[in-house]
Amino acid sequence: AMWQPEENGLRQILQLLKESQSPDTETQRAVQQKLSELNNYPDFNNYLIFVLTKLKTEDDPTRSLSGLILKNNVRAHFERFPPEVTSFIKQECLNSVGDPSPLIRATIGIIITNIISKGELHNWAEVLPQLCACLDSEDYNTCEGAFGALQKICEDNAEILDSDMSDRPLNVLIPKFLNFFRHQSPKIRSHAIACVNQFIISRTQALMIHIDTFIQNLFFLAEDKDTEVRKNVCRALVMLVEVRIDRLMPHIDQIIQYMMERTQDADDTVALESCEFWLSLAEQKVCKEVLGTHIDRLVPILVKGMRYSEIDIILLKGDVEEDEMIPDKESDIKPRFHKSRTHSNQKHDDAEDGDADEGYDDDDSLSDWNLRKCSAAALDVLANVFHEEILPVLLPILKETLFHIDWEVKESGILVLGAIAEGCMSGMIPHLPELIPYLINCLSDKKALVRSITCWTLSRYAHWVVGQPHDNFLKPLMTELLKRVLDANKRVQEAACSAFATLEEEACTELVPYLGFILETLVFAFGKYQHKNLLILYDAIGTLADSVGHHLNKPEYVNMLMPPLIQKWNMLKDEDKDLFPLLECLSSVATALQSGFLPYCEPVYQRCVCLVEQTLTQNFANLSQPDQYDPPDKDFMIVALDLLSGLAEGLEGHIEGLVANSSILKLLFQCMQDPMPEVRQSSFALLGDLTKACFQHVRPCISDFMPILGANLNPEFISVCNNATWAIGEISINGSRHATICWDGPVTAH
Repeated sequence: AMWQPEENGLRQILQLLKESQSPDTETQRAVQQKLSELNNYPDFNNYLIFVLTKLKTEDDPTRSLSGLILKNNVRAHFERFPPEVTSFIKQECLNSVGDPSPLIRATIGIIITNIISKGELHNWAEVLPQLCACLDSEDYNTCEGAFGALQKICEDNAEILDSDMSDRPLNVLIPKFLNFFRHQSPKIRSHAIACVNQFIISRTQALMIHIDTFIQNLFFLAEDKDTEVRKNVCRALVMLVEVRIDRLMPHIDQIIQYMMERTQDADDTVALESCEFWLSLAEQKVCKEVLGTHIDRLVPILVKGMRYSEIDIILLKGDVEEDEMIPDKESDIKPRFHKSRTHSNQKHDDAEDGDADEGYDDDDSLSDWNLRKCSAAALDVLANVFHEEILPVLLPILKETLFHIDWEVKESGILVLGAIAEGCMSGMIPHLPELIPYLINCLSDKKALVRSITCWTLSRYAHWVVGQPHDNFLKPLMTELLKRVLDANKRVQEAACSAFATLEEEACTELVPYLGFILETLVFAFGKYQHKNLLILYDAIGTLADSVGHHLNKPEYVNMLMPPLIQKWNMLKDEDKDLFPLLECLSSVATALQSGFLPYCEPVYQRCVCLVEQTLTQNFANLSQPDQYDPPDKDFMIVALDLLSGLAEGLEGHIEGLVANSSILKLLFQCMQDPMPEVRQSSFALLGDLTKACFQHVRPCISDFMPILGANLNPEFISVCNNATWAIGEISINGSRHATICWDGPVTAH
């Protein structure tokens, strides 16, 4: 007999579903509590699938919610479902895949793909054949529901479908999907392409044998009226350029012309998908050869795509000029990634141009990839393919846009200048003596969005500026850029601060004569900035310290810079992630100030040791009782180890007393064996720095440390390997200098 719910249980669950739609936090908390209690009843999930598939008297959102709770349960503890519950759910999903409501069909598709993701394909032999049979149904809902489910399965489980263990269902599925490319319903056509698209990048054999049919079908759909269909066609062509350009070559001219039209599609999402095509094509060896004759048509299209749309401007609050008093929302702040310390002859050998695309990625509230950013990125990569050859097309466009009366057009011209800086530098040099003063002038434009993009574009030409006589460009640029660091608009502050950090990296000790003026500005910004820009300010200060080194160690500079940094240091709690950028900054400052950092050294040292210790303790707790303790964020430990390295490097022998009175070497022994490569990388850097600064404390531990160092000489983790090698070198040099060979075992296990 089929399972039937009890009236009382059903009433309870419907009540719960209604309550869970309440905005009140207390109610929400009670609902969560009740849900976890109900999970102890074996047939709770039967009720959930029953409400979703059978209870047509309820409204769609309530039924769908029941399905989404079931999906969460499948994800969290599917293994614990009794077999009869599992088979009831599977059967109900397949029976109701053609529900008249699109929301319910979609929810059922989500549950099916989540069950398959649990490795259930071999226990559910009928799922694919049955969904395939539904595709041939006369009933639109059944066909669409099955296709929706299949699309989700293909997106989430492509690897399972193409594996030996599942007797390769794709050999049947792909020809089946291809048959639906010409279906009369656009929704079905779109599902069919989306399903096949999942298998392009992996070069799935089942698709490769039908590749020409697939491409012919795409051409047939090229002018489809439906946006989703056009978008999926463009997405397919972008991927085919990456993996099977050989099959596109016979038609490449028509494809390029088609993609140029689509890059100007009235629908933004289609235009964005198509614009990706130029990024993919630029990576192909044949790019120059096949695109050469089209470049004069393509460049103006990309430049046009680089303008802010009206919606962008509204979302970016482009008409708000002064917002520095408005605190940041937490959601504005992107997660940052700490670069672990590496040791080599150069301090920053691995900090390669990481900010190349920052300029067209500056609209943080639109941190989504959009047509403007994609067009700018495409122009950037094409400039790196064609170099000066695109300038005859670009220069007339630049003349027109840079001096345009509309600020949006002018702004896009300044973005173009920044985007081509890397690829067309040598061809741009003759124009720079005229362009740089013009751009410096744009730094005081009345539109904030013009000021912010100008900061970025100027930073892309910083290398050239630094190489000219200072009075011509460097001094006026620095003066104006520092004014923008104190702009009343937060976006401009951010762009100016980032651009100034780039200028610091290029100018290095050339900045020494202006240090007083620079520090005054950066320290003043401390009192002015909201949360997000403070984090960027730390970076600008750290980069300044890296760039000018010991020239920073003058009492008047130390007294200006250290109080605001230490004030922030004292305000932040140990678990506050804002410690990361501050510790990174202090690490650079300590290395630069050398003995000038001594007055601040002890509390900083103690806290770093404490952060390492806390992280190790939390990690131990998590490993012993994972149910009770969350794993720690090891970045706290990594950043603390790096700051300790900065102290050891800057203070050298002065750190000896602090090391003597702390457990750092014991902690280091644990850190060096951490499974996370970044932790080991920073541990070995610190070991090397301590070996140089106070060998007498390292010497007793060498017999423990050496085998661990030897085990890390694996070039798979190149930075870990470099730092381990460097530490072994320091130990050997100092060991022989102190006339004791303290380790005679092999460094690596044979």
